[in-house]
Amino acid sequence: MSKALKTSLLAAATFVTLGIATSSHAANLADIQKTGTLRVAVANEIPYGYMDLNDEAKGVGPDTIKHIADALGIKNIQWTTTSFGSLIPGLQADRYDIVAAEMAILPQRCQQVSFSEPNSSYGEGLLVAKGNPENLHDYASFAKSGHKVAIMAGANQLEMLQALKVPADQIVTIASNADAISTVATGRADGYAATSLTVSQLAAKGKGKVEAATDFKDPVIDGQPVRSWGGFTFAQNSDALRQAVNQELAKFKQTDGWKQILANYGFSAEDATQSFERTTAQLCKD
Repeated sequence: MSKALKTSLLAAATFVTLGIATSSHAANLADIQKTGTLRVAVANEIPYGYMDLNDEAKGVGPDTIKHIADALGIKNIQWTTTSFGSLIPGLQADRYDIVAAEMAILPQRCQQVSFSEPNSSYGEGLLVAKGNPENLHDYASFAKSGHKVAIMAGANQLEMLQALKVPADQIVTIASNADAISTVATGRADGYAATSLTVSQLAAKGKGKVEAATDFKDPVIDGQPVRSWGGFTFAQNSDALRQAVNQELAKFKQTDGWKQILANYGFSAEDATQSFERTTAQLCKD
């Protein structure tokens, strides 16, 4: 990632973290193993981490962390659902021990929390009204067209749009993915910028009112296509817990069981392969 984009990302971090305390409460692995309960948060975002109609945790993050918790001898997981923008503040306030939302590992987030090694990798997508009336196929087109694009509060699409010079008054911030369909269908925004998997899930739920933009082109910033790497998130100084999760994750990623979890939620074989291509140290530094 270039210095120009890094500057944009750091500027965005000021916006995202306004009013958030800088101190964190570290989760203690020994205490967690003693009580046998791990507190895990998700943002109700399919297919990353969500609760189904039976109030069971599902998604790439939860399915993987269930395996890891079992390997660590932790038999009970206490699940919390919250908005995406509240995940990091919740960690810092000690409301949970881990976030299993496949949160993208980004330099400005690494200043606030700690990340495991990547568990997944994914590209971008765009949700538009049925028939794509404005003929939108990428994020860059919003910079000059005057059309409005929606994003979820706290999501890294903000940094992408800022790097592409999309004016702030054309960016509509919504609380959650659940609001995206109505936001686009009613014309409050002409498109919704999110990961390709999220867009696909929303389009399937849109009852013919919205669709995924076809022939979508991933954002290209400073000559490089944008791809995200998602991992588990911890409060700073939760080193023992993070290291234990990393050890079990590294072993699990060598199995067909891990590959099947990704495939079950729509991740491609390329997504699985790409998850090995970057380390958290590289992603936090870029």
